[in-house]
Amino acid sequence: MEIKGKNITIIGAERSGIAAALLAKKMGAVPFVSDFSVSDKISEGCKLLEKEEIKFELGSHSDQILNCDFAVLSPGVPSDSNVVLKLMKADKKIISEIEFAYNFCKGKIIAITGTNGKTTTTSLAAYTLKSCGVKSYAAGNIGLAFSDIALEVDELDFVVLEVSSFQLDFIEKFKPNFAVLLNITPDHLDRYDNKLENYVLSKFRIFENQNEADYAIINYDDPIIAQQDLNCRAAKYSFSTNSEVERGTFLRGQNLCFKNEDGEEVVCGTNDVILRGKHNLSNVLSVLNVFKLINLPNEAIKNALSTFEPVEHRLEFVAEIEGVDYINDSKATNVDAVWYALESFDEAVYLILGGKDKGNDYTKIDNQVQRIVKKIYAIGSSSDKIKKHFESFVNVRKVRSLKEAIKLARKEAHPGEVVLLSPACASFDMFENYEDRGRKFKEAVNEMVV
Repeated sequence: MEIKGKNITIIGAERSGIAAALLAKKMGAVPFVSDFSVSDKISEGCKLLEKEEIKFELGSHSDQILNCDFAVLSPGVPSDSNVVLKLMKADKKIISEIEFAYNFCKGKIIAITGTNGKTTTTSLAAYTLKSCGVKSYAAGNIGLAFSDIALEVDELDFVVLEVSSFQLDFIEKFKPNFAVLLNITPDHLDRYDNKLENYVLSKFRIFENQNEADYAIINYDDPIIAQQDLNCRAAKYSFSTNSEVERGTFLRGQNLCFKNEDGEEVVCGTNDVILRGKHNLSNVLSVLNVFKLINLPNEAIKNALSTFEPVEHRLEFVAEIEGVDYINDSKATNVDAVWYALESFDEAVYLILGGKDKGNDYTKIDNQVQRIVKKIYAIGSSSDKIKKHFESFVNVRKVRSLKEAIKLARKEAHPGEVVLLSPACASFDMFENYEDRGRKFKEAVNEMVV
């Protein structure tokens, strides 16, 4: 993409937007950044723009945004927002930040999307590649923006991208060498006219530009994915924890197996995987396809899977206090994620649940709650709904704060049991974001250790 001398409007002044602006300037374009927010976090980030003499505006989207050859949209900006409608009305081309950065990246791309498990799987893939001596970067919705590293990547390097549906909404040519679809459950439907089919179509866009030299990797067990026609030119591989697949990875007993036209092999055992839970075995199997397709040695894969450290806020072990394990799963912002978390345990669980409800259907976790949960501590604006739903079959207590829930759980949990923060809700009613919620949980737990 030749952008020298072009005017580029960038909507959103958080991490991805600022990275896109800096990349645009490096490539000789004239970027202009616009953000409706005026938060301290955004103001801090704009210091980089000032240093690079990049013009920006905060607190409004003025008509200056229309003075552009095209616009780059940050992932946090809804596709139906007023600013997007304003650009569309003016007939301005809009692309996502990953589409923009893709044009300047020479390396091979492993793109990972899905409703749950993206961050863990992206981190695991990048860690395994590095452990095997392959130069790789983890970017996208995780740590670094794609625009941060696009120019650093050489042809033999790999970029493992965590990709959201919002980022896929405005792609044109984005074409990953490996596209992985982990799962699909109803989430973010408010941004898709409350229609699941629109959300599904958005996820499937990850495959639309692939050709015969690429690989499409899908979850064989997912009922929503199974209903779709994967109409792409890429070689199709799948993964399953329940069935043997025709081509791809699967569980046979306690073995993780890979199968293609050349035959079948056992790559490693479930005891080699440090991550807890069947859902994490599914995540591992997804990228195991990639590892085998690029010929990583089994012994090196096994070593990486056994030494990988779980991602912060995803079933993260915090401490053991008086024989009770405290687990931070603050990233569980929907009911399906909580189901997977509870499925990971055989010990009795004291569950901290709640926050800003996103239209949750809690019946999805009824069986898991009945199986393993001794008590629920309901927090946040959803606490009344949670109490009403669960109190007929499990002890539920409404509490005013996360700290109060932790203190009560310490008094009530016994050695060998688990205190689990897995909220099923967004965090914005009580915290800055899910990371802030997770950090506050860890701080409160660690205060009890001292």
